[in-house]
Amino acid sequence: MTTELRRLRNFIDGEFRDAADGRTTEVVNPATGEAYATAPLSGAADVDAAMAAAEAAFPAWRDLVPGERQKVLLKIADAFEARAEELIAAESENTGKPLALTRSEEVPPMVDQIRFFAGAARMLEGRSAGEYMEGLTSIIRREPIGVCAQVAPWNYPMMMAVWKFAPALAAGNTVVLKPSDTTPASTVLIAEIIGGVLEELGHPKGVFNVICGDRETGRLMVEHPVPAMASITGSVRAGMQVAESASKDLKRVHLELGGKAPVVVFDDADIAKAVEDIAVAGYFNAGQDCTAATRVLVHESIHDEFVTALAKAAADTKTGQPDDEDVLYGPLNNANQLKQVAGFIERLPGHAKLEAGGHRVGEKGYFFAPTVVSGLKQDDEIIQHEVFGPVITVQSFADEDQAVSYANGVEYALASSVWTKDHGRAMRMSKKLDFGCVWINTHIPLVAEMPHGGFKKSGYGKDLSAYGFEDYTRVKHVMTSLD
Repeated sequence: MTTELRRLRNFIDGEFRDAADGRTTEVVNPATGEAYATAPLSGAADVDAAMAAAEAAFPAWRDLVPGERQKVLLKIADAFEARAEELIAAESENTGKPLALTRSEEVPPMVDQIRFFAGAARMLEGRSAGEYMEGLTSIIRREPIGVCAQVAPWNYPMMMAVWKFAPALAAGNTVVLKPSDTTPASTVLIAEIIGGVLEELGHPKGVFNVICGDRETGRLMVEHPVPAMASITGSVRAGMQVAESASKDLKRVHLELGGKAPVVVFDDADIAKAVEDIAVAGYFNAGQDCTAATRVLVHESIHDEFVTALAKAAADTKTGQPDDEDVLYGPLNNANQLKQVAGFIERLPGHAKLEAGGHRVGEKGYFFAPTVVSGLKQDDEIIQHEVFGPVITVQSFADEDQAVSYANGVEYALASSVWTKDHGRAMRMSKKLDFGCVWINTHIPLVAEMPHGGFKKSGYGKDLSAYGFEDYTRVKHVMTSLD
């Protein structure tokens, strides 16, 4: 007996639609490895329709006073809370994530972030008026950019959708959002929720649109003439392709890409606390986090003690099915990701030592054991490239200068952390570490009020905070003659 697959659809101009040519892809639950739904494989006609809807809705949405946009976002936040269990179920089926952790660690921050940007909507301001040339007054207008083409990743499909649409809508832009082809379910549900709020409050239906599809769909969105901005969270390769495509008509680009976060542990650190916190920050979400604590640098005097403790913490960490409340993380997102993570372990150099894990868990779904690898050198593949799995590497360093050299010696520059009781050292390291975020004696907390974004191949632009909000605006100078 075969179970009929659920049918997900695009959301364009307030209506759910199939792809114009009827093409679909299967959507697989990574906890089972089995398909549970189909989603549209959108093509040029679907992208055209979504962009036309967003473009038509833009003038009315742009011209709303900020307080009205705030009301919409607050209503969306309330609706997210009211339908939290539906969102949690959809996201868990999307990703295989533990239900309990999705409930406690994702939905509350998402709602808070929407409410933050609802407040930010009323803070669109420029510098005060002034006379910088005799007889002329200058003012600055901050304006929305226009239609935003946005592409969200599969590691946090629901939360990253919020990071995309909330600042864009708050600033007065309209949105066409594409989820990953492996995780469209929660985004389609978000479209239903937002569409309902827009309809209830009498706003244009095309303010928020969702189209499902693959990499080619994303390319069509970015190269489409209507959007004034392209925003993507994804791999470095995807970001480079988006930047190249957007360059053809000089679109503004917002990129949040890969990471290889160094976790620098000095000899005066509280080893027990550091190990406990780093294990959680490294294995949470199966290590599928650009800021994950997966590249640990430990002072040589405590290296062996630290590795022993970390290996034990890995052995005590549990992965499993979404309904098991005793697990820290679920499966890797898809079969290709499982193959990629396993490949890094299979290709380890002879000098590396596998301290824990390093293998698939079970035969059903894409689960991988919590893994610790030591004995590594700075130029090893697993140090230089993003694994994006539950794998923590450990290197040793002799002094502060070497720690900085190793930490900065990769192409990524998103997040980092320093573990020490020496305040002066912590301040020196926070200055020298070439990363968009430096945590001290902690790793991975995020708040809506503070920016998230990196340097180098981790991309440019900020998510969250007033800085992220400003990324979705443009600056106009208006000068008036006083004569």
